[in-house]
Amino acid sequence: MDESGIRKRKESQNGSTDLTKDNKEVVKAVALQKDVGLLSGICLIVGTMIGSGIFISPKSVLLYSGAVGPCLLIWTACGVLSTLGALCYAELGTMITKSGGEYPYFMEAFGSIVAYLYSWTTIMVLKPSSFAIITLSFAEYASTPFYPGCSPPLIVTKCLAAAAILIITSINCLSVKLASYVQNFFTAAKLIIILVIVGAGIVLLAQGKTENFSNAFDGTATSFGAIGLAFYNGLWAYDGWNQLNFITEELKDPFRDLPLAIVIGIPLVTVCYVLVNVAYFTVMTTTELLLSPAVAVTFGDRVLYPASWIVPLFVVFSTFGSANGSCFTAGRLVYASGREGHMVKILSYINVKRYTPAPALIFNGVLAIFYIIPADINTLINYFSFAQWFFYGLAALALIVMRFTRKDLDRPVKVSLVYLLCCLAQKIILFILMSNIYLILENFISFLENISICFDSSMQSTVISVLFVSQPYLAFVSKCSSKSYYF
Repeated sequence: MDESGIRKRKESQNGSTDLTKDNKEVVKAVALQKDVGLLSGICLIVGTMIGSGIFISPKSVLLYSGAVGPCLLIWTACGVLSTLGALCYAELGTMITKSGGEYPYFMEAFGSIVAYLYSWTTIMVLKPSSFAIITLSFAEYASTPFYPGCSPPLIVTKCLAAAAILIITSINCLSVKLASYVQNFFTAAKLIIILVIVGAGIVLLAQGKTENFSNAFDGTATSFGAIGLAFYNGLWAYDGWNQLNFITEELKDPFRDLPLAIVIGIPLVTVCYVLVNVAYFTVMTTTELLLSPAVAVTFGDRVLYPASWIVPLFVVFSTFGSANGSCFTAGRLVYASGREGHMVKILSYINVKRYTPAPALIFNGVLAIFYIIPADINTLINYFSFAQWFFYGLAALALIVMRFTRKDLDRPVKVSLVYLLCCLAQKIILFILMSNIYLILENFISFLENISICFDSSMQSTVISVLFVSQPYLAFVSKCSSKSYYF
């Protein structure tokens, strides 16, 4: 009797163990899949970088730099800074092969508190505001042909931007491969329009259209504040060089594909940006460029008529592809933060059939729609650049810290002299930030005022604010106290 009972208990224990193993296999299977290769990685970097920036920021860079010469130099310098920063990220990404961008690096170098603050700021502000900026640019270019001679109504622009957010979020929720195919297609489309603009500019230069390049440094801005804002807007156009680090777990071969995609993608974008700006100046004077409501469209009207319609069409393609890349990577950060317990648990869920982090993607899309309401692109860009480049500098510091604290980690990519240049670039960026702190605070206050004007008329804003602030806070407390909280 006793032996029989013991045997049954053993069988029951074995069955329970087998069930646990099966459950572990199921959990292991329901995870992000390695579906992103080298080509898709390059397309993600190039496609995310070449978005709305090159079609909106040229006016801002020229406005703050004051002349053609410093404008082109700033575009080149921004490319160099982005490349130096990306090389740091190549070492970080091959050393810590986890998705989530800077989040796992801060977790490893500084601990949970810094990682939590980064994830909270990026998830609630930086990523959705970036998504909103790009979709607003998409909406502006998509609606302009239907309102010749005037600007599109604000309500039309906002509705189109919201529709784009819904469509892109749905695509990313359906399939990783579908999102990759969409990214590859629109990256090819934007490279085509870049080649058209650059080719037209080369032809015009060959025909002697160089008058705008004479006395190129006359009127150069002399204040650090103006130069700093020119860098902010230029760096916004280059933002996206770190996007592949957000999906490291989904790369087929991260040790090969990540550094190769960086080395190929960013110099390609830098060359494209400088040549595109040269092409703009072959057709427009500085005054004409500053007065143009849409620089690329004005260029097309003057050079490609009667086929000028292809420029706004391909610009729409470009901004849509960039928005798709922004959504793709943002969802991975939300997912990684939820997985670590720094956001609500539901945000770490993965669709069991499609293997996509659908709750995280939907959360990012909803926040982006809220950021559409102010609809002030320049204010969003100035605040976004300030906050984003602060975290870039912090990531470089994390790399320095882990050189001493985590010597045991394998480093397939290790920067040496370039690493020192990265540190120098970081100091330059911090100097620019400090020299413009008043202007940045002014823009940030204006940004907050715009949001308060939009939401103060409704008591629901208080509830939304409490939910957004309290849930991540409780999630962080539960992580530190090793207790479980359910939402």
